[in-house]
Amino acid sequence: MKKESLTYEYVKGLWDINPTFKQILGTCPTLAVTVTVMNGIAMALATTFVLVFSSLFISLVRKLIPNQVRIAAYIVIIASFVTITDLVMKAQFPDLSKALGPFIPLIVVNCIILGRAEAFASKNTPFRSVLDALGNGTGFLLALIVMSGIREILGSKTFLGMQVLPDQFETWTVMILPAGAFLTFGLLMGFSNAFMDRKKRLEQQALIKKYRENSASLKEQEV
Repeated sequence: MKKESLTYEYVKGLWDINPTFKQILGTCPTLAVTVTVMNGIAMALATTFVLVFSSLFISLVRKLIPNQVRIAAYIVIIASFVTITDLVMKAQFPDLSKALGPFIPLIVVNCIILGRAEAFASKNTPFRSVLDALGNGTGFLLALIVMSGIREILGSKTFLGMQVLPDQFETWTVMILPAGAFLTFGLLMGFSNAFMDRKKRLEQQALIKKYRENSASLKEQEV
């Protein structure tokens, strides 16, 4: 099987296989904690920490884990790093820990982490696994910043706690409610799909043009 470049192992997570908009994974914390940008950043960084180190360790011991118990073994490794993250946040960032509530411990069952462990880390070298995890973590971070930015600006007139809209602007209360999360996520998914459809059409047009040029060239040679 052809190996992708090391650069691609990282950048693919930013868009091509973005966990939020392409793989549709981790939607529970995406919808729940994106009321403010700070909450979104904290959730994404915590998830990325767990994702990177669990992918590293799973890749290191992948040949030692019996196939029959691999999922259970992955969960034990993931849970260890989630525990570290939870304890550090409670000790160093108690306000953020309280704001995120149960969603830090629930990283254990976040499909992004288990999905990358099963699909990539268990089949690749530690370095490639770390790059893949960093890329997916960064993609998750960007998605949460976009979602939480839209919701915080429209729902509270602020960005990272700083007012960015004038006092005359009437806040959209719905944006800080669960309905606002679904609305924002749905619109972003729609834009994402529209962009991909346009990209595919351009690629198809390029292939058709190339085919026609090759066909015309062959006809000229025959003549």
